[in-house]
Amino acid sequence: MDFAYDARTEELRGRLLAFMEEHVRPAEQVAREQRAALASPWDTPQVVRDLQAEARRQGLWNLFLPGTEYGAGLTNLQYAPLAEITGHSPELAPTALNCAAPDTGNMELLAQFGDERQKKRWLAPLLAGEIRSAFAMTEPDVASSDATNIETRIERDGDEYVINGRKWYISGAMNPLCSVFIVMGKTDPDGSDIRRQQSMVLVPRDTPGLVIRRAMRVYGYEDHQHGGHAEVVFENVRVPVDHLIGEEGGGFAIAQARLGPGRIHHCMRLIGMAERAVELMCRRALTRTAFGKPLARQGVVQQWIADARVAIEQLRLLVLKTAWLMDTVGNKGAHTEIQAIKIATPRTVVDIIDRAVQLHGAGGVGQDFPLAELWAAARTLRLADGPDEVHQRSLAHRELRRHAGA
Repeated sequence: MDFAYDARTEELRGRLLAFMEEHVRPAEQVAREQRAALASPWDTPQVVRDLQAEARRQGLWNLFLPGTEYGAGLTNLQYAPLAEITGHSPELAPTALNCAAPDTGNMELLAQFGDERQKKRWLAPLLAGEIRSAFAMTEPDVASSDATNIETRIERDGDEYVINGRKWYISGAMNPLCSVFIVMGKTDPDGSDIRRQQSMVLVPRDTPGLVIRRAMRVYGYEDHQHGGHAEVVFENVRVPVDHLIGEEGGGFAIAQARLGPGRIHHCMRLIGMAERAVELMCRRALTRTAFGKPLARQGVVQQWIADARVAIEQLRLLVLKTAWLMDTVGNKGAHTEIQAIKIATPRTVVDIIDRAVQLHGAGGVGQDFPLAELWAAARTLRLADGPDEVHQRSLAHRELRRHAGA
């Protein structure tokens, strides 16, 4: 693996860093003020629309999609450092570039598994930033860390599928622009292969029987970055059979294909969040005095900053190696590394942000600094896309198999 960024990556990094400094960072406070004045906290502030227009003008749009048919044609290794940069301002930057979850995963899913009609109806407007979307898998009544547990039913009735079930923490569902849900449920609950029981269907938001019951908070915060999270009920929801994605019984495999790239995107943004925390930590340490000397001269503070730098450099190399493997041997070949970064990155970044909070004292837990929201977002990612323990279990099984015959 060549550790240097290639010429195209360097060029895009330069443009994106300038975009962040000139447009995104100054817009953070403006977005908070505009959002506070909106009739609904889920409406899109005008400054976000302005950022999107500027990102499109500068060619910083849909960078996450591999291939040139729908995206910028970047490899995972090329996109990874760009995702890191957006992590410096996770509330605004991913949305400004049309690179925010859950839309990124949903667009990748439709690009890979959707038919031409589905792509025209849903993928095209998602790529244009005209609509948002949601991915409905997690359920409150079962341990959704094991996706085979889901109980939502998708039953064939003539030329329609009938959906019944309850989901929660459905990202994107609160955004008024959310026009379609990708719903995972069981079409064959008694099938002998538990990983072939599930299917995915597209459900337009305005379909009768789809009820947004309530918004779900994350550590007390409304997650505007992802369009909010919601509890959603499906009560005899009917959609045509051509709303099925792929084939019946293919839902579990499609979910796994969707989550692989999403995990590396999350991990790179997390590294950007850690860099933002270190920046804030250093600025605070250099400008505050306690017990007769600047915080920057306190031994424990120096240790925190040094440890953070070492950890970030380690994580970045592991994530870049994973991106390189995904490009060269595929997601299946990079399975171990994908799980490793999903275990290591959120856990380490939470620790870095937590120390930055500690250094800021009361300011660290308040709204005048972004640290509390960064901490909440990073801590949540120890659950999202599979909790730590699921990845540890799978990774341990692989290691044990390697040595079982020794």
